[in-house]
Amino acid sequence: MDEKLKMNVKIMFVDDELDLEPLIRQKFRRKIRDGEYDFVFAHNGLEALAKLIEQPDIRLILSDINMPEMDGLTLLTKLKELKSPWLKTVIVSAYGDMENIRTAMNRGAFDFLTKPISFDDLEITINKSLDEISMIWQSMQEHDQLISIQQDLQTAREIQQAILPAVFPPFPGRTEFSIYANMIAAKEVGGDFFDFFMIDNDRLGFVIGDVSGKGVTAAIFMAVSRTLIRATGLKGISTDECMDYVNRLLCSESVSCMFVTVFYGILNTFSGEVEYVNAGHNPPYVRSGNELRKVEMTGGTILGCIEGFKYHSKKLQLLPGDLLFLYTDGVTEAFDSKDDQFGELRLENFLLTHQTEPIEGIVKDCIQDVTRFSTGVPQSDDITVLAIKFNGHV
Repeated sequence: MDEKLKMNVKIMFVDDELDLEPLIRQKFRRKIRDGEYDFVFAHNGLEALAKLIEQPDIRLILSDINMPEMDGLTLLTKLKELKSPWLKTVIVSAYGDMENIRTAMNRGAFDFLTKPISFDDLEITINKSLDEISMIWQSMQEHDQLISIQQDLQTAREIQQAILPAVFPPFPGRTEFSIYANMIAAKEVGGDFFDFFMIDNDRLGFVIGDVSGKGVTAAIFMAVSRTLIRATGLKGISTDECMDYVNRLLCSESVSCMFVTVFYGILNTFSGEVEYVNAGHNPPYVRSGNELRKVEMTGGTILGCIEGFKYHSKKLQLLPGDLLFLYTDGVTEAFDSKDDQFGELRLENFLLTHQTEPIEGIVKDCIQDVTRFSTGVPQSDDITVLAIKFNGHV
């Protein structure tokens, strides 16, 4: 039995026989003395209901059927109305009174005893009833804990969503570029993230990342990684220096072998030049007219894994009208019902056939294509897309 129910369990006997109380107290004197059982006595159904109101911690009721003022069957009906999952009733009836016993069971009695009562049978019935109550109690406790966890996860989801940019367009009045992003978590909280920020009037910092693992631990590591990259990037240092510094911090603080793949870039909004570092992330795409190419890798490894690793940056040139498309592996590694992956080829075909859409539509339609492809299959990974279109100065 649950530890909370082992001590001082309240059991009420409802019977109009006055000599029952001393017999019960004598039989269970040791359990009463040890504080394991606490007996309450009532002489009819009305008195039992009154005592139950006074002492709502009564867990088990053993009730006779034939009593004055309110009999046991009527009492059962009243107790059922209370809808208390951990209040059980055992009915006591004359031997052979199967009609009343059947009625009692139909009205919610947990078990029954026959008179004259065998004390050995009584003790077995009490223990069986209390074990059932204990199981219900534990189930209710676990249910409450589950509800609490779900509420905490929902709060964590709201917090996580709140730290990601959500206002678009994010920089009203800036016509040199357009940017849009979205993240769809596979669980309540995710390990993917994206971010962007103006370093100064001419430089836009942007980042996409994918933390190893799932759940709350990944979400916390995601929040730390995103915050470190933003805070470091806003200093205006180069992308390789930024990754060196963030990697050093993550390596020194990382627990449970957590790591994150990152693509961090800085767009010169005047010239269209992009300086970037790829730290073990999926290579983005550049779409220029009808041509599509992957962004060249930089030889960088994941962040938070190898302390002292030196990252190297590269540069690429965007022309007016070019699209830079970043994504996490939740896009290309999404599965359909036949266990086929969405893959790079489908993504490339999508990008080449959606050239006239505004940037917001490209991101949303890409995610919609992936989710449609995976119809009927639970989402196994976060899906994140970030797209930048360089417009040039007009």
